[in-house]
Amino acid sequence: MTFSIVGRDPRTGDLGVAVASKFLAVGALVPFVQGGVGAVATQSYVNTTFGPEGLRRLAAGLDPQQVSAQFQAEDPDIGQRQFGLVSASGHSATFTGPGCHDWAGGFAGPDVAIQGNILTGEEVVTVMREAWEAGTGLPLPRRLLSALVAGDRAGGDRRGRQSAALLCAGPGRGYGGLTDDWVNLRADDHADPCAELARLLDLHDLLFTRPAHTRPFTAAELDWLRALLRRQGYAQTLPAGAWDEQTEAAAWALYGTENLEERWVAGGQVDPVALAYLQGRYPG
Repeated sequence: MTFSIVGRDPRTGDLGVAVASKFLAVGALVPFVQGGVGAVATQSYVNTTFGPEGLRRLAAGLDPQQVSAQFQAEDPDIGQRQFGLVSASGHSATFTGPGCHDWAGGFAGPDVAIQGNILTGEEVVTVMREAWEAGTGLPLPRRLLSALVAGDRAGGDRRGRQSAALLCAGPGRGYGGLTDDWVNLRADDHADPCAELARLLDLHDLLFTRPAHTRPFTAAELDWLRALLRRQGYAQTLPAGAWDEQTEAAAWALYGTENLEERWVAGGQVDPVALAYLQGRYPG
């Protein structure tokens, strides 16, 4: 009762799943991702063991087609199941049991598996595939989301909308660079869950994307920042002139309070994205 896309970025090795459904909190049941191993979407009368077990078998060296064959042989209710798998090497598989509610089906190709059931029609999978193929060059979360939105606009789940989720992992992409777990966003009960997921991804990118470009503060920007730090209570007084340790300590505290620590740059450098956000939040 869901449509999903499982994908891999061949440039970076990032892996992920995007999913939407007329089902409460679909992100709690369908997507499973492990950096360096693979990604799984399990849906339609969900066998929740397929997620962790699929990742375990991929990690043990099986390819997605072998995992799919094993699931089909082992699950007595396989006729009602649907799932997609993509490995860290980019191999893929999708399966739709004959007992899944119409329209049901999928597509698997290099780096991607797309599947859905109770859809308005086959065109949902078709436009998702087209959006995926057109999204080459996008970061994986954006590419997956663009395909999900395309499927939603084509009709998606014929029962309507309720929830959506995006789960991605990539080498060292997690918070602080200490984990591969990267994007984990859910709209559990929403009138337009794909649009809400897009809003959440924008916010995630603002707060948790590391700087792509940095530059020194200008003199005017440094004056503005010091005035802000004093006004917000991070320092009572700050010296004028060049960047100094006192300004750095106060600015680091500001960034931490604003949840911008992933965009922090020491030594008087600044990420223009973080600066624009702060200037918009604290004008004057």
